[in-house]
Amino acid sequence: MPEKTMPRTWDDVQTVSQSKKGVPEGLWMKCPVCEETIFRKAVEANLWVCPKCEHHLRVSGPIRIDQLLDPGTFEPMNEEMAPRDPLEFTDLKPYVKRIEQAQGKSGQNDGLQTGAGFIKGRKLVVAAMDFNFLGGSMGSVVGEKLACAIEEATDRDLPLVVVSCSGGARMQESGYSLMQMAKTSAALARFDDEGGLFISVLSDPTFGGVTASFAMLGDVIIAEPRALIGFAGPRVIKQTIRQDLPEGFQTSEFLLESGFIDRIVHRHELRNEIGRIIDYAGK
Repeated sequence: MPEKTMPRTWDDVQTVSQSKKGVPEGLWMKCPVCEETIFRKAVEANLWVCPKCEHHLRVSGPIRIDQLLDPGTFEPMNEEMAPRDPLEFTDLKPYVKRIEQAQGKSGQNDGLQTGAGFIKGRKLVVAAMDFNFLGGSMGSVVGEKLACAIEEATDRDLPLVVVSCSGGARMQESGYSLMQMAKTSAALARFDDEGGLFISVLSDPTFGGVTASFAMLGDVIIAEPRALIGFAGPRVIKQTIRQDLPEGFQTSEFLLESGFIDRIVHRHELRNEIGRIIDYAGK
C-alpha cells in the first residue's frame, strides 16, 4: 500500500480531474496523498475516501448531510439567508462579486447548511460547513444560521452535531465576522445550561476563528483521520514564537495525543459513533 502522507498545507488541492485519451474528463481523479489515479464513482461510493490510502477528501455541506442523516429525513432551516456587503469591501475584486461566484460554484446561498433530521433513528439538529463557499469562511450568515440551529436544538431539547470545515473568519466582513465567534459561543453556553448535547466534528481543514470558537466547545469532539486543525498556519506560528514546530503538530492524531480532541473516527463509522454517543448521553 502506498505510504500515507499529509498534504503540506490545509489549502492543498483535494481533487484533481485526470484526462486520458478517449476518456471523458472528470471520470478519473488523482488522490492528493497517494497520487493514485482512481475512478471517481468508486471514490464517491466510498464516501469520498480514497480506496487506496483512505485519505478523507473534502465534501460539500449537502453531501456531508446526505452521508450523515437517514435518507429523506433532512428538514432544512433558514435556506433563504444570504450574505450582504455592509462594508462595501473590495480587494482584488468586490466582495459582492465573490459572493455571486461562490453561490454559483456551490449552489448554496452561503457556507453553512443547517436543519433537523435523524441519524440511526435519533432525532437531532445538524449543521455542516461547506469549504466550496469562500473556503468555508465564517461570515455573519454562517454565524446567524448556526446560532439559530443551536437555539432550535435548545428549544426542542435535541442533540446538536456541527461538522466544521473552514479556513476561519471571513475577512471581507471584518468585525461582523469576528462577532460571530461570541454569538455562537454564547448560544452554546445557553444550550449547555439547558443540558444539551453538542457533538463537534472536525474535518480537514478546521482553522482560524472557527477553531477559536464553536468547533472546540463540543461535549464530545471528534475528528476525521489526518485532518488539519489549528488556529494559525505553521509558518505564522513559527515566525511568532521563533521555534521549530513538531512534525504534524496540527493533525488530528497529534491533537488526540495532546488531549485537545476526544477521538478520531473514520468517515465510514461516523454515523454509528454519533448514534452511540447520543445513546450514552441519554439524549
